[in-house]
Amino acid sequence: MTCAPSAARIGPADRSYTPLVGEYGDVRGLTVVAAPPAPPTWRERLTAVPVGLAAGGILAQIAHPLLDGSSLRRATVTVVLLLSAAAVTHAALAWGLRAAATMLVTAAGLGLLAESVGVASGVPFGEYAYADTLGPKVAGVPLLVPLAWTMLAYPCLLLGRRLGGGHGTAGVATVGGLALASWDLFLDPQMVADGHWTWLFPDPALPGVPGIPLTNYGGWMIVAPWMIAVLHQALPRDPVPERVPAAVLAWTWLGSTLGNLVFFGRPWVALWGGLAMGLFVAPYLWRVREELRREGEL
Repeated sequence: MTCAPSAARIGPADRSYTPLVGEYGDVRGLTVVAAPPAPPTWRERLTAVPVGLAAGGILAQIAHPLLDGSSLRRATVTVVLLLSAAAVTHAALAWGLRAAATMLVTAAGLGLLAESVGVASGVPFGEYAYADTLGPKVAGVPLLVPLAWTMLAYPCLLLGRRLGGGHGTAGVATVGGLALASWDLFLDPQMVADGHWTWLFPDPALPGVPGIPLTNYGGWMIVAPWMIAVLHQALPRDPVPERVPAAVLAWTWLGSTLGNLVFFGRPWVALWGGLAMGLFVAPYLWRVREELRREGEL
């Protein structure tokens, strides 16, 4: 009588087939080889691009107190180009190229429309004119200006969705739009001081901030929510990583407050802009930070 070879069961116990050591040899020395990892997608390869662009724009702004004349103008142009490119590339990595193109065309197009109407008619900002210091113009508006709208409209859209998204488009537009409008409390005093545009009727103005009429801020409070509402409708609602947009908003708020207070001698601008922008950016940064902590990324 012959004895059957000993059996070694592998796999779940309820399988009906039991491989035999005599059939396959001793399985204890086998090495399991994992499948090679999938190659990174184009989005994964390019995640550092918006980070680098935003960092470059911030560094160019840090240099502002050290510059004047043509060097300062070149730095201003560089900041806008880099930060608007950071917004577009971040949107492309988050939602795809078509959405990024939609974001750029929508924000820049609406910005150009509002500015060209404003230059031609004085509505809704008041009567003003651009100097020839910011490059080529279309309808009296430097082409750089629509890109400036774009560079902050995108982060403010994400801010509006996070803080006001529970109230639909109206909530997103109101919160995101007012955050965008608050930025002009820093922007206009700097650009007027640098000679990039002038106001025909600069009064009445905010206390301590001469040269910019109250109508300008009112115009921003009309245009900015409208722009955020259109962007909200036009772009995907999928959540996106917000480190880069949050960093741009944090720097714009804190850097502008510090710069006006310490370097530019405009304490009232630091006060008005710091308080107004902080009402929106501070809770946004807190929400982003808490989410990153929950996900174990901080």
